[in-house]
Amino acid sequence: MFDLLIRPETPADYPAVATLLRAAFPGPGEAHLVEQLRRRPDYTPELALVATLGGEVVGHILLTPIDIESVEGGASRPSLALAPVAVQPAQQRRGIGAELVEAGLAAGRSRGHESVILLGHPAYYPRFGFAPASLWGVRAPFEVPDKAFMALELRPGALARAAGTVRYPPEFASV
Repeated sequence: MFDLLIRPETPADYPAVATLLRAAFPGPGEAHLVEQLRRRPDYTPELALVATLGGEVVGHILLTPIDIESVEGGASRPSLALAPVAVQPAQQRRGIGAELVEAGLAAGRSRGHESVILLGHPAYYPRFGFAPASLWGVRAPFEVPDKAFMALELRPGALARAAGTVRYPPEFASV
């Protein structure tokens, strides 16, 4: 693709990532969310990736551990939340976001995670295999259009009998 490098973020990237997130989203919510999620004990640097062009951070993706609380009262199931994913506005529509999503999913899979949940554009994410989470009986903890709340099995069958409500870390409430 055009000298694009995707790698785990480092603390040296944090200021550039914050600037990117403020440019890619209206308001400071996502930048604040990422900053807060990095402070969690379950933050995994290998699941926080940056895309760089010529050494400049032009994209970012973060996957965070979450749980799906069973509707049957059984044990909750671990999953990952994909949020946020951002590309510098001047670099959008060049495939950087798709490269980040693929790299993020590969990183989650390689670390043994079995599924990913996201709230996103229903015309964009199905190309990666995402489908409405309701197909597995998985629900958002807030009102959201069914087709925008999606899930992906990183391991086939991982969401079988996973019916329940996603429990996000409290930091997500700020967005």
